Amino acid sequence: MMARFHSFVVFAEMRTGSNLLEANLNALPGVVSHGEVFNRYILGRKDRTELFGITMEERDRDPRLLLRKLRAETEGLPGFRFFHDHDLRILDDVLPDPGCAKIILTRNPLESYVSWKIAQATDQWKLTHPKRLKTAKVRFDVPEFLTHLRDIQAFQLLLLNALQTTGQTAFYLDYEDLGSLDVLNGLAAFLGVEARLKALDDTLKKQNPGPIEDKLENPEALAEAIAAVDVFNLGRTPCFEPRRAAGVPTALASDAGLLFFPIRSGPEAPIRAWFESLGPVSEGFEQKSLRQWKRRHPGHRSFTVLRHPLLRAHAAFRRKIVAGEAQDLRRILINGFLAELQPPGAPFATPEAERAAFLIFLSYCRLAVSGQTGARVDPSLASQTALVQGIASFQPLDHLLREDRLAEGLAALAAEVGATPPALTSAVSPDPEEAALLSIWDEALEAAAAEAYGRDYMGFGFTRWRK
Repeated sequence: MMARFHSFVVFAEMRTGSNLLEANLNALPGVVSHGEVFNRYILGRKDRTELFGITMEERDRDPRLLLRKLRAETEGLPGFRFFHDHDLRILDDVLPDPGCAKIILTRNPLESYVSWKIAQATDQWKLTHPKRLKTAKVRFDVPEFLTHLRDIQAFQLLLLNALQTTGQTAFYLDYEDLGSLDVLNGLAAFLGVEARLKALDDTLKKQNPGPIEDKLENPEALAEAIAAVDVFNLGRTPCFEPRRAAGVPTALASDAGLLFFPIRSGPEAPIRAWFESLGPVSEGFEQKSLRQWKRRHPGHRSFTVLRHPLLRAHAAFRRKIVAGEAQDLRRILINGFLAELQPPGAPFATPEAERAAFLIFLSYCRLAVSGQTGARVDPSLASQTALVQGIASFQPLDHLLREDRLAEGLAALAAEVGATPPALTSAVSPDPEEAALLSIWDEALEAAAAEAYGRDYMGFGFTRWRK
């Protein structure tokens, strides 16, 4: 029968009991955990300089070489411990691999933080005999604790998302579970090994028993820390907007070394014209060809341009609905939302009629970006936040420019790559899109846009379109 896993990784943090868990894993015949082999400062354990013939310098150049050796040359089921501040490059090989078992060990972050501070103060990171126990009271640093908490939570979310998107599960353990023989034998069953523990490893002792307040010089700081923590994650707004692809095929690349990712219903035309005045422009990329372009243009800069959500929504409305580019969406607005629309390409009879139809369109946008329509969300309707996040899934951008400061933003970008910036010209002045919106603007439209695109207003700091 084929083994369930070819290796394993224990995801943990400092002072969560990972040494004790590793000791019990290594007590199982056929299981070998090599320690923190991708810790930037040690090679599995303190003072080790080589593992499987790989030095720390060689590991740091290419961590995958050590991973391959560890898996190929270990007798039994090999594994290692990994913390959020270890070499993250190895996660690309470990997380998507269903043959690598994931064990996730957590502990109350307040307890782990205080334990870490005591270990720093006493320089005692393991305890094998109670008589050697070193104790100390430490000062609770609230900003440091909150940073520690954010780092741990961000890493746990990364792990969770990787497991969800690859259809995997992990074996979860809490610090207190390490005292349960039954739970650890359940872990052995999860790993697919036949051996079971008859008793728990007792070589490592708990170092800091007792109430947290007794370990602190300033226990009153706990109240301040707890008050600053959003225990129930109430500050996070649930987001059901569909995730976007990176939009690589729409990217424009200038031989001057600039790369533009357009946001649909944004100011694409003037930027394309500006790009073409810089020199030859390439487009129609795939991810592979875009990476090749990046390699051929060292020092390149990438950017996109943000437009005010109300102006952007109106531009989408005029193209998709009024001009008739999106016939399916027109039918949805007419039949499902009772919008009174003219035939495609025909103007509205009055500004009031256009305003009423645009207000319905904004209501639909609110439902669409909340994932409530069940239909595909056109990129022209998606939030700019989702589109920028999609681009970042390929490569984070160097710059987010604002349309209202576009000329100076493009000039600064050109200067970064050593190009002489051409003038930014518009076909018509004043801007016809701004003029069209101004002709129907009212407070109800401002409110509807803010409701539909709240993520953009909050995330990018947009205020009212008409001051």
